[in-house]
Amino acid sequence: MEDYIQISKINDFVFCPYSIYLHSVYENFNAKTYHRTAQTVGKIAHRPVDGGTYTTSARVLQGMEVCCERLGIMGKIDTFDAESGLLVERKYKIKKIFDGYRYQLYAQMFCLREMGYEVKSLAIQSLADNKRYKISLPDAQETAKFEELIEAMKNYRPSPPENKNPAKCAQCVYKPLCH
Repeated sequence: MEDYIQISKINDFVFCPYSIYLHSVYENFNAKTYHRTAQTVGKIAHRPVDGGTYTTSARVLQGMEVCCERLGIMGKIDTFDAESGLLVERKYKIKKIFDGYRYQLYAQMFCLREMGYEVKSLAIQSLADNKRYKISLPDAQETAKFEELIEAMKNYRPSPPENKNPAKCAQCVYKPLCH
């Protein structure tokens, strides 16, 4: 069986590639070992979508497993309105739209398209303040950057990161293991 990149790991990889390696080391431990409060709150906020109880509308697909063989990625969508073509990624609280958020949404979009769905628009929903941020569909340049990221993930060989962004590293649950 071919290895697929998990969509949920894309944002983490953009944040810090080494954290993906550490996730795999700790994922069989209690989540409290490798989750900070923000991650736990986000996981709780995701339960309605993951459990398929966010809405009873038949036109809204929620928590559906998706796959794109061409890119070698798989995961779950948050919500997709099959009538309007709107794909929405839900985050607990958004302070800024990071590249990782957009790439995670692009991954879901490419999977849905390969599966035959027509994705017409994208958005990221901030649950804590009920704000929705419209995300442009990727153009050729953004698509190429996204595909390069997926290739970088496939070819990544773990090594402790250089401390290029101390502000990011200060927020990382794995900080004691790296520095």
